Amino acid sequence: MTTIRIDDAGDPRLADYRGLTDTALRRVAEPAGGLYIAESAKVISRAVAAGHRPRSLLVQEKWLDDVTALAGDAPVYVVPDTVAEQVTGFAVHRGALAAMHRPAERDPARLLTDARTVVVLEDIVDHTNVGAAFRAAAALGADAVLVSPRCGDPLYRRSVRVSMGTVFQVPWARLPEWDAARSLFVDAGVHLAALALAADAVSLDEFAAARPARLAVLMGSEGDGLSAAALAAADTVVTIPMSGGVDSLNVASAAAVALWALR
Repeated sequence: MTTIRIDDAGDPRLADYRGLTDTALRRVAEPAGGLYIAESAKVISRAVAAGHRPRSLLVQEKWLDDVTALAGDAPVYVVPDTVAEQVTGFAVHRGALAAMHRPAERDPARLLTDARTVVVLEDIVDHTNVGAAFRAAAALGADAVLVSPRCGDPLYRRSVRVSMGTVFQVPWARLPEWDAARSLFVDAGVHLAALALAADAVSLDEFAAARPARLAVLMGSEGDGLSAAALAAADTVVTIPMSGGVDSLNVASAAAVALWALR
């Protein structure tokens, strides 16, 4: 591990952490594939354990010992608290950040090949919800998560943080549009169940009692729910029974309830 102490927020070696949005990190020309930011020693440790490689780490002195075993050959930039906040634009309360190389994208068809339970997220735009859904998927035994073309990035810093690093634990891939994605489920023999309100929807209790052996649970965006194309692609529409005049749950809560019932 190479430790480098830096006292200047303008130091060019800190460029990966300075004012770059997650979109910009994905598009950096070097390294190929782009970067993402992992925050906290625990999350960085889970990323490294999953085979992801750090390009560098940014850490305050008091947290240095926590990342010693995680850096590998990557430089560790040790900075004062004030410099960390000036560079990143926020108070780095969790002690450490790592600029990580993005792994190669997975093939959704390959993930479906052996999966028994899959979570599918369509157009979830809140990265907190994306991360929480991954955490539910990991906790309740999903084999994979598939996300739509416009779904939030699971490797966005907030998604990673909220998921507690489970975005590295649960394999995931990005689907094509539904006109092509539908055949992936058909070819793999995976039943696609859409969680939605519909006149012909089946109760989750009833559906769970005769659960298909291989199943993908599909949930939609925070505002509009599932698209017409997604509902048309589904084999079954399933509704979680509710009371108290409530007709929907936060997407991560809905994922947890459905996965628990279908475990």
